[in-house]
Amino acid sequence: MKPAHVFMTADAVGGVWPYALDLARGLSGHGVRTTLAVLGPGPDPQQRQAANAVPGLHLIHADLPLEWLALSGAVVEAAGAVVSAMANNSGADVVHLNTPALGSEGGFLAPVVAAAHSDVATWWRAVKQGPMPGDFAWRTALVQRGYAHAQAIIAPTAAFAAATRDAYDLVAEPIVVHNGRSAIDGPPGPELTDRVFTAGRLWDEGKGMEVLDRAAGRIATLVVAAGPLSGPHGQGVRLNHIRALGRVDEAEIGRRLHARPVFVSPSLYEPFGLAVLEAAHSACPLVLSDIPSFRELWGGAAVFTPPGDDAALADTLQSLMLDPQLRRELGAAAFERSQRYTVEATVDRMLAIYADLLAGGQGSAAQERAA
Repeated sequence: MKPAHVFMTADAVGGVWPYALDLARGLSGHGVRTTLAVLGPGPDPQQRQAANAVPGLHLIHADLPLEWLALSGAVVEAAGAVVSAMANNSGADVVHLNTPALGSEGGFLAPVVAAAHSDVATWWRAVKQGPMPGDFAWRTALVQRGYAHAQAIIAPTAAFAAATRDAYDLVAEPIVVHNGRSAIDGPPGPELTDRVFTAGRLWDEGKGMEVLDRAAGRIATLVVAAGPLSGPHGQGVRLNHIRALGRVDEAEIGRRLHARPVFVSPSLYEPFGLAVLEAAHSACPLVLSDIPSFRELWGGAAVFTPPGDDAALADTLQSLMLDPQLRRELGAAAFERSQRYTVEATVDRMLAIYADLLAGGQGSAAQERAA
């Protein structure tokens, strides 16, 4: 049976926010209401307006620290205790934790779905080498305990499900539920602009912005990037050849994507990549780093370059600038592929998982998965 009420967690500063709103909106179409507990900084006025437009969504600003900003495991455990009390008091049928570490102490009365969006353990394996630093180690331990208490674990790609299983010594891989994304309002432009565009957390070393910056220095084409250049713990990136826009709103992202530039993502680590999907919805030709998750999602609908190879990336971008017909073909292929990754498909998959949990179909197997 499907749930009548889902309790979900999110934050308002990353990709989980649009994921949560899209999922809640889709669930409402099936008569399911959602309580969305937002940790960390509260939603801004535009975000609140978007949340208020979702039928059946009850928004709560929990005013609790985000796991990835917390200074100790005890802080996250305390936040998890508050969240579990909120969930229990809400009377929800299912709990959907977009931050699995919040489930490290258990205490939820309803079955828990832990969503593996990204985490420091898999990031470290993809981007760095050697032992993790101490603050990564305790965060990893909390996530592992959160998985152990969950009745189901989901991941947005098979590649990331495998990486999660390996990083956390899970008995089996998480359930794959591809992310969906609503298309940004407005039709794509009739012609492609002769520019290169990217968007995301530019400061994140896993996004490969230094590689793109070096590639930009090798070509005459303008490369534009949208997103913050500095992170919450002093991380940052210096771009010498890219025109950096800084943080911009969704409408500005949409305007630039509708002009159909070549969208590039040179990421070393990308569990899914919502920005790539948004670009594909606008029929932008895609140039992506050749990593397992991108191959899984976009193989045959994008051009791939070796991760970290700025020379190969520059050559690919320059070749595309000289071949408008190929860009049009790639844009059409990306748009066609994007139709697989819809909010409706995500919602249908999640409803099936919720229903199975409520029927007792996955609980024991999922707990064995995280034992």
